[in-house]
Amino acid sequence: MIATLQGALRRLFMLVEALFNRAFGDRLNPFYHLGSITFFLFWIVAGSGLYLYAFFDTSVSGAYSSVQALTENQWYFGGILRSVHRYASDAMVVLMLLHMLRYFAFDRMHGFRTFSWLTGVGLIWLVYISGINGYMLPWDKLAQYVVVSSFEWMDWLPGFGGALIRNFIDPSSVNDRLFSLLAFIHIGVPLLLLLLMWVHVQRVPKASTNPPKAIRVGLMAMLLAMALLVPVHSHGGAADLASEVVTVALDWFFLPVYPLLKAWSLAAVWALVVIGTALLVLVPWLARGKRKPGAQSIYQLTAHPGPEHVNAREGETLLEAGLRAGLTLPFECRNGGCGVCVCTILNGRIDQGAFQPNTLTEQMRAEGKALMCCAVALEDVEFEVPIESLRAAAASVIRYSGRVERMERLSDTVMRVMLSLPGGQRISFVAGQYINIILDDGERRAFSFANPPHENEFIELHVRLIPGGRFTTHVFERMQVGDTLDFEGPLGRFTLHAGTRPMLMVAGATGFAPIKSILEDAFHRGVQRPMQLYWGVSNVDDLYMLDLAEGWAREHPNFRIVPVLSDPDAAEVWHGRTGLVHQVMLEDHADLRGYEAYVCGSVKMVESAVPDFLARGLAEEACYSDAFNPARPGEATDSGRASD
Repeated sequence: MIATLQGALRRLFMLVEALFNRAFGDRLNPFYHLGSITFFLFWIVAGSGLYLYAFFDTSVSGAYSSVQALTENQWYFGGILRSVHRYASDAMVVLMLLHMLRYFAFDRMHGFRTFSWLTGVGLIWLVYISGINGYMLPWDKLAQYVVVSSFEWMDWLPGFGGALIRNFIDPSSVNDRLFSLLAFIHIGVPLLLLLLMWVHVQRVPKASTNPPKAIRVGLMAMLLAMALLVPVHSHGGAADLASEVVTVALDWFFLPVYPLLKAWSLAAVWALVVIGTALLVLVPWLARGKRKPGAQSIYQLTAHPGPEHVNAREGETLLEAGLRAGLTLPFECRNGGCGVCVCTILNGRIDQGAFQPNTLTEQMRAEGKALMCCAVALEDVEFEVPIESLRAAAASVIRYSGRVERMERLSDTVMRVMLSLPGGQRISFVAGQYINIILDDGERRAFSFANPPHENEFIELHVRLIPGGRFTTHVFERMQVGDTLDFEGPLGRFTLHAGTRPMLMVAGATGFAPIKSILEDAFHRGVQRPMQLYWGVSNVDDLYMLDLAEGWAREHPNFRIVPVLSDPDAAEVWHGRTGLVHQVMLEDHADLRGYEAYVCGSVKMVESAVPDFLARGLAEEACYSDAFNPARPGEATDSGRASD
């Protein structure tokens, strides 16, 4: 029964995550960052709470009025922070429960993960204690309801015998000392919560506690919008223990159990909470399948290049085992959604785990491919990772400081930027690779080399203006010749592969940049394979180097360029092809068997094109793609490059 439930939840998560991948890209899929988003929300709650506490009067007589003054007289800041504090707390509860549910669905709670599961149960208790305690402090009608109900509930426990509720029989029985104690608890419990959160992630190799910047900005914007549109206010006026609270608006994220205190007996509610907690604690053992006596629990992993030998614990993915051993393995989403951590299994059996089907296709699995973030060893395993070194991978990625030598506006929205390195230094790279521009705060913007490797006196970048894009706006409005840009590289594996098959290339917008590098390199090396480029843009002005491409076609009989407009301006005189660029290519090549395809453009274009190409007979091993996600305002990247 538990396995059936897990399977249903797993399918639901995979479906929802696939939709989010299409909407945001795998790098910004919030389901891949549930834990780190929860950490970020904690800091929002803590920061806003400290400000609120600075203006809070911990006396019985002053608590309500101090909160009201903060909310109404200082609505523009204190009032907004109060609302942000409330909504961030609610979001933290939702994400913690969703995080735990996802780990249950994917059966990630056995072996070494049991520790994280059990500490997670403790975290849920601390969050609820802290939140419920927080609702006691404003000393309004809701606070009165929560205080009286809570202490009545706790008084049922042996040893109290009504001692707690006697403190709230009438207004005179509530003193400042008790109220200060409640305020102190609201500081102490979150500190204990933070400590346990740190302990919680210690068993996770290279655990991320900070989500991508785009997600952080989006969360803050959402919280601020809610604070402005639906501000939080006190409930029903000041608390009055001389009268009973009749109606109250509950926070159902923190207080779902409180209506049961009136509908059920106190013993029944305690039974519900204790049994529910016990079941959560026992889930790793209740959901565990039967293990064969004497079954292997530690597996030997042999990783290439190297070889490097690593021990993997039972249930540990290849990626987790490698990172724990200090290997510099490539990874990003850690949830089977991006494909960055693909490897080849040379020997041994693995459980492929749960992954997005378009990331690891059936044919890739038949060829021995696996995703290290999902694959779990079932015996000793030997696998190969497509990088130069598992111990010194960073040695091939060097940080540089380049000077802007020339800037040329190729169109209204595309700028060619030429960089040089000091002292005549040159960078070696493979056509199709890219660099990461490093901004002042450490954020990175990726741009492909547009120049071929043999012409590396300068680095040529094609920067497309993204409305609201942080770096691209800087390039178009403020950057000048002589400025310095820090960057790292070369990076990426979207490169020309050896072979004899004719090549079909599909580029969208500035996806032309890496294709330009690949083609000029191929021309330079005398590659004679037929090469045909379909360049898709919105309108004629976006074909910013069409003359160059048409010149290639005149000089090289084996090359042909087909420009395609998806949204031509009615005023434009255009006699060429129109429509979606990959569909135009399929009109010319109905059968793709025997071809090799290179696709570079937006995520939407690549995800539409690749399945259609495979359906027309293109072999998976002959399909190479590079997809990028142009940034919207506030997102983490605003480059026009493709991201592996």
